[in-house]
Amino acid sequence: MTKDWDKAYQEGVTPWDKGCASPPLAQWLQKHRLSGEGLVLGCGLGHDVRLLASCCDQVTGMDISQTAINKARKMNRLNNVSYKVADFFNLEDFFTQSFDWIVEHTFFCAINPSMRQSYVENLIKVLKPNGYFLSVFFLKDGCNSNSEGPPYKINKEAVEGYFGSHFEVIESYIPQVHYDSRPHGSEYLCLMRLK
Repeated sequence: MTKDWDKAYQEGVTPWDKGCASPPLAQWLQKHRLSGEGLVLGCGLGHDVRLLASCCDQVTGMDISQTAINKARKMNRLNNVSYKVADFFNLEDFFTQSFDWIVEHTFFCAINPSMRQSYVENLIKVLKPNGYFLSVFFLKDGCNSNSEGPPYKINKEAVEGYFGSHFEVIESYIPQVHYDSRPHGSEYLCLMRLK
């Protein structure tokens, strides 16, 4: 059964929302820049979107939850930010090759593993040729976990298995910074470029 993400936001049962942008993403942006138009998947209340907007050209935040997007739109309105309520697995044609880069923080690990191949196919569809994908994955080997989710944690080898045929890994590492509730070693940051 798929999680009802909108109900979670309506009821305020959102333990994944820490009230601020992803620390690994914030640290990465201190040394790097993404140019062009970008998309943040599973943006929730838009913390990562607003962080990216401070150092990028144009950012769209996408989430399946209307409640989350309504709340995100009310926070720090910026000229280079837009939000879209959409299901990443049922995208309209106007998203085809629309984005120079896509960022996500544990969205891949929030979906059922049976949907992961479709996730990769949709990334390829919405990225421009040679577009970039920056992700923070939740690692199986980084902290104690059971098999039920979400989150559905993953190991590094499985990341390569899903993305390696279509993406070139530019950079990957275990971030030194993280939310207090996530132990060191539980996250894995990867920057990839579409081949």
